[in-house]
Amino acid sequence: MGVFTGGFSGRRRSADPDLPPGQYLTADFPVLSAGPTPRVDRSEWELTITSEDGQVHRWDWPAFLALQVEDVTTDLHCVTRWSKLGTRWQGVSLDTLLADVETSADFVLAHSYGGYTTNLPLADLVDGQAWVAHRYDDDDLPAEHGGPARLLVPHLYLWKSAKWLRGLTLTPVEEPGFWETAGYHIYGDPWREQRYWGD
Repeated sequence: MGVFTGGFSGRRRSADPDLPPGQYLTADFPVLSAGPTPRVDRSEWELTITSEDGQVHRWDWPAFLALQVEDVTTDLHCVTRWSKLGTRWQGVSLDTLLADVETSADFVLAHSYGGYTTNLPLADLVDGQAWVAHRYDDDDLPAEHGGPARLLVPHLYLWKSAKWLRGLTLTPVEEPGFWETAGYHIYGDPWREQRYWGD
């Protein structure tokens, strides 16, 4: 995963008091990825949630689409300092996906098609804070933005919203993911500018 995909064009600085510190507004939706974009056929897509005792909960694409879908309008904040406000998504709440999962774990490691990982506290995925999103702006989520489905955790920097999601592993011990082991902050709160270790 040593290749980085393309960035974006233009910057429009903003003094918007609703933006986290150090961020600027963009009308674009920049595409920034660690490595090449996986192309995952929906007929082969699968999402798993694995509890700390090894129990696996599994959804294929039809089973995932049969779950209750929510409309989400939210702001996005990237660690590279751009913010996009009022983005519109559709997806399944993590509350729905975790409803039948018995766990006492405190942490989650998200796994993507292509090998990317990122870590999150379980508390940040429940109570209406996170979704597995499969539609953006009234259309199927394109591959460059994480389709068929991606994690959406909008209150944290966007690298925590793993693209091309394939699984969540519940664990009692926090395991840093791809960017976290490379020096990015273990938590990633935009409002506290938690970009890198030591922030």
